[in-house]
Amino acid sequence: MSSAMQELLSILDLERLEHNLFRGRSPQTAWQRVFGGQTIGQALVAAQRTVDPARRVHSLHGYFMRPGDTKVPIVYEVDRIRDGLSFNTRRVVAIQHGHAIFSLEASFQLVEEGLDHQVPMPLGVPAPEDLRTQRELLDTMEGVPEVIRRFWARERPLEIKPVSIEHYVSRDRLPPQQNIWIRATGPVPGAWPIQSAILAYLSDMTLLDTATFPHGRAVFDPDLQVASLDHAMWFHRDDPLDDWLLYTQDSPSSSGSRGLSRGAIYNRTGLLIASVAQEGLIRLRSKA
Repeated sequence: MSSAMQELLSILDLERLEHNLFRGRSPQTAWQRVFGGQTIGQALVAAQRTVDPARRVHSLHGYFMRPGDTKVPIVYEVDRIRDGLSFNTRRVVAIQHGHAIFSLEASFQLVEEGLDHQVPMPLGVPAPEDLRTQRELLDTMEGVPEVIRRFWARERPLEIKPVSIEHYVSRDRLPPQQNIWIRATGPVPGAWPIQSAILAYLSDMTLLDTATFPHGRAVFDPDLQVASLDHAMWFHRDDPLDDWLLYTQDSPSSSGSRGLSRGAIYNRTGLLIASVAQEGLIRLRSKA
């Protein structure tokens, strides 16, 4: 297991401060703000700590309000909105420096059998074994901006193999869609609460990038101000997260300095694990 994966499992193991009150920390990195996937995952863990383990999260909806500070802990306050016969609803507010930085609502359900269908996994996507990782691409590619090189070179709990990398080195206007293979860099515990939190964590990776493709842009462009605004996720089926997952993404719209992206997460056999939607700020900075 990589040290980054060990660190991810550690930061998802929140400290209980009081009834409905938990504290999480951030990995100490050079990045100035907390990764959004971390906040989503930790908030989900806080909510799960107040729900019967027999009930599983099936959806979550979150709003980002302020950038998180990596230097100080995040306090998660859980509101037990409703405990029903089949469903539980929780609201979580993440707090730093006396202010809310993120809020999340999550719904949990007793496992039930019912109608079952799914949209098939896209055809013709290269297998992960036929692709190079982002780190491997660094050694062979020219023209990759330095800020992207630094981001790719970081040790992370996730290994990513993009099917296409044109958007990193080109300013051509590209179709608003991409496929990436992604997997954890170490074993994931078998319990559903931690698996769902790791799924939530990885669901924030590369998603908003897709909304910049039709404009010949990238999220690291210096003349763009980019930040996640909200994040929604639906958990469909279990997966042990012990192999590559295909994260297929598209962006149906950008307007009003905001971009909307959608994603579907499949396992290697084509089983649809989760669906994701995110809107983010994509604002052109003033030249003045």
